[in-house]
Amino acid sequence: MDALIAASARALAAGDPLAALQRIALRDDPPALALRGIAMAQLGEYARSRELLLRARRSFGHHETLARARCVVAEAEVALAARDLGGSPRALADAAAALDGRGDHTNAMHARITAVRKLVLLGRLQSAEAALARIDILALPAPLAAMAELLAAELALRALRVDAGKAALARARTVADRSRIPALLGEVDQALAVFEQPAARLLDRGDERVVRLEDVAALFASGGLVVDACRHRVGAGADWRPLARRPVLFALARSLARAWPGDVDRDALIAEVFRMRHPDESHRVRLRVEMSRLRAVMKGLAGVEATACGFALRPANGGPVAVLAPPGDDGQTALLALLADGAAWSTSALALALDASQRTVQRDLAALHMAGRVRSVGRARTQRWLSPPLAGFTTILLLPAALPIG
Repeated sequence: MDALIAASARALAAGDPLAALQRIALRDDPPALALRGIAMAQLGEYARSRELLLRARRSFGHHETLARARCVVAEAEVALAARDLGGSPRALADAAAALDGRGDHTNAMHARITAVRKLVLLGRLQSAEAALARIDILALPAPLAAMAELLAAELALRALRVDAGKAALARARTVADRSRIPALLGEVDQALAVFEQPAARLLDRGDERVVRLEDVAALFASGGLVVDACRHRVGAGADWRPLARRPVLFALARSLARAWPGDVDRDALIAEVFRMRHPDESHRVRLRVEMSRLRAVMKGLAGVEATACGFALRPANGGPVAVLAPPGDDGQTALLALLADGAAWSTSALALALDASQRTVQRDLAALHMAGRVRSVGRARTQRWLSPPLAGFTTILLLPAALPIG
């Protein structure tokens, strides 16, 4: 490695892409192309970065396995930053194995952390937690250790293990201070701000108040029945029943929970859930059918009792009932939560992360665009969607595929 390449690599490791480019901007040899690609990624020019990294990987000879593997890892990280979540994880796993086999354990760990970050973005949190547990964070250099601790914190917070999340962020702050990389320090500070921001609205017996993550964790630990409109589920303690794919049942549960300990009139339920202003007997029959399905889903958690006027919710343990609602009442909260990270997302990546059809995501984006809440850049296959950050509250509870509580 010549002196200019070494100096450029040190500048990139310190988070100074402009200093790196000053040394190699006019060079087209494979090592310089790779470093230029990394520098362009740090500057946010992802398309140019991927082009340079691809040229570098193809320019290295087949015998230069180590250099080619490093390019694969860099390409994977750039794809992640550009929210290109498609493709097989096999190439990254093979690159990590090749790097380990040739003694480059630092970059091998970088590859594995990149794979974990992709799993987190896709909402595959149990797989991400298992993969992160296999990484020895204490053996990592400071920048990678900070990234790993940030991932550990996000996994803990999505599962509402608040104390574990705080501990991981404290460790992330310590190692980020050692790295002296401003962007990394800013990311840790942004993560720490989550604890001070409202996370949801708690609707309890007609009262409404905003709550933070600690309050939500305490609510779930209390053992009371909670209808969680952030994640579309119903549960108490460690027993949760997902209703994200059964919107009618969830709407009924939410209406009954908001009226607890009272009941809800049948015609009011039909108007709210079925959107029928003038219900007839067929709608009442459908309501009875859906209520029987709700009883089956909530067996062991609560009963649904028929009253003279309508229906009422009766928790099995006799405890309280509360509704946890998103900060906003629109139907695209999970989509806005993903876009709130400030990155540019494609519709295919959003569909993967939300486990929804691409057409559904396109319809929601069109509605949000008409309302001026999102904007797009590019056209056709290069079109990406952005949203202003959802300032003032945390989006942790709105992100999809949370780990089970308990």
